[in-house]
Amino acid sequence: MRRLVQAFASSSELPENWPAEVREAIAASPDHYNLGKGDEAWVVRSVDGTLHASRMRWGLIPRWSKTPETPYTTITARLERAARSRIFSKPWQTQHCIVPMNGYYKWDRTVRPAVPHFIQAEDGQVLCAAGLWERWEREDAEEPPFESFALLTYPNAAIPAPLTPDGPVFISGLAERAWLGGPQLLAGAVLRLATISTHSSYPVSHSYRDRARSDYTLIEPREASDYLMPEPHSFDDEEDDD
Repeated sequence: MRRLVQAFASSSELPENWPAEVREAIAASPDHYNLGKGDEAWVVRSVDGTLHASRMRWGLIPRWSKTPETPYTTITARLERAARSRIFSKPWQTQHCIVPMNGYYKWDRTVRPAVPHFIQAEDGQVLCAAGLWERWEREDAEEPPFESFALLTYPNAAIPAPLTPDGPVFISGLAERAWLGGPQLLAGAVLRLATISTHSSYPVSHSYRDRARSDYTLIEPREASDYLMPEPHSFDDEEDDD
């Protein structure tokens, strides 16, 4: 996954066990239907045992990086490898977060041309993905300090076929506190915290590939016949992969 949606009409759509100020801050912000690499998204983390909401850059930049960028793909981190990764091992120990989303985009590559789908919880509830965050800061840098995050991914049986099963690790309820406030965990322990829920998906427009677009029409369902036309080539294709 390389694009997600954060568009909450009211604070009641977010988990009721989150503090009211966290839910209200997220719900009051502008809707974003096309968040991708380098964009700022809402992230929830625990600070001294209390949940706080922050906006962070999507694509984790390790604190040891000399520049505020990386040649590697860091918007996601494979769950089974994150603890051993040079980039993610330090955040894995204590810097856990949760990223709320309405859903995310994923390509069906069993057909030609490939068809983009929007994936969401079948009951329409918010999805809360487990992530890692980091703070980048250098005294000799022109860019000010900032915080960034990556989403943990793992094969998720809830993703409907024919889409490939790789996707975010979703966590809810009491498991959120365990993830946010707990010490370093093994990958298996994180999976035991994961939420197993039913997801649904449907075809959407190729237009979400245009990074300048961010409106609700991007998640409107499309008919299969719409994809008989040649795939457009005028958009930014750098993030076509799942």
